[in-house]
Formats: sequence, C-alpha cells, structure tokens
Amino acid sequence: MRLSFEERKAAARWAADATWMEQEKYLDDPEYMECVRDLIDHPAVRSMEKYIQHGSTTCLAHCIQVSYLSYHICRRFGWNSREAARAGLLHDMFLYDWHTHWRETGERFHGFTHPGKALRNAQQHFVLSPEESDIILRHMWPLTPVPPRTGAGFAVVYADKLCSLTETALQVRSWFAWNFLLRKA
Repeated sequence: MRLSFEERKAAARWAADATWMEQEKYLDDPEYMECVRDLIDHPAVRSMEKYIQHGSTTCLAHCIQVSYLSYHICRRFGWNSREAARAGLLHDMFLYDWHTHWRETGERFHGFTHPGKALRNAQQHFVLSPEESDIILRHMWPLTPVPPRTGAGFAVVYADKLCSLTETALQVRSWFAWNFLLRKA
C-alpha cells in the first residue's frame, strides 16, 4: 500500500479539519451509509460518545473519522471498503475512559489490550465477518505483534494512526497557543 506524497498530504489535511465531523457530511454519502447504517445508530455504538479518545475528540467521532477515511482509502485501491468502514467504526468499541481505566481497575497497557476488548464488545452486539474481526483485533499494529491480513486492515491501521496523531496534535497546538501565546499577551 503506497500513497503518493500528495495523497498523504491531502489525507492529513482532511484528518486535521474537524469541521466535516461537526457538519456530519458522512451522512450525505449514501454508499458509505449503506455500509454502516445498521451500526451507526445502535445504542452501544452511540455510547462511545460518552468517552474522550484523543484531545477533545470523542471515541465515537474518532471511530467515524477512521471508518470514513478507511472507506475512501479502500475505494481508491480497490480493497474491501465495506469491511473497512464497518470495522473502522467498531475498532475502538472498548466502552470505558482509557484515561482513568488503569487507576480504577489496575489494568494497564490499554494500547495492547483494547483491541481484544473492542472485538468482544462488537461481537456482543453485531455479527462480524472474519475480516471485520481481524481488522478490529489487529488495528494497533505494530504495537500488537500480528499485522492485519488484508488491505482493508492496513487502511484502518493507517487511518487510525493518522486520525489519532492529528487529534493529539490539535490538542497540543491548542495547549501551546494558550500557555505560550495567549496567556502571555
């Protein structure tokens, strides 16, 4: 899977622009919505809105962004865009606040363990294909040792890393601006 420099730059610009999420433009994409319609309004999926993922981005918004970007990457390369859209939407369905989880439970290493928890939660509510299960379980590669088996799996890995980095960078940028630029003024 190789994206050109221009494609990588365009994807980074897209991920950095959160306005599309606020406007819910993905709802106006009938082909995408056909892939995820049975998932996106489910109460378990909607409950991800209660948890912050990165910066000020909710887990639900992050998962929709990963899902939609993965969907477009797969369409571009002729990979399974439906499986990527669905697994991308469910890839972080661990259903707890990972920022405080270790203090409350003593369980550490969220980055290593949450794919399994997300997969178990998704399987409790939905019938998943083997590819969807593989994508969810392996989306943290290379942090988890086994890579995805499909192009759609690699699209979700890439989209997840790009969106996470962008969400975190936006938070760092805001913190820096407040603490070093605006506060000193």
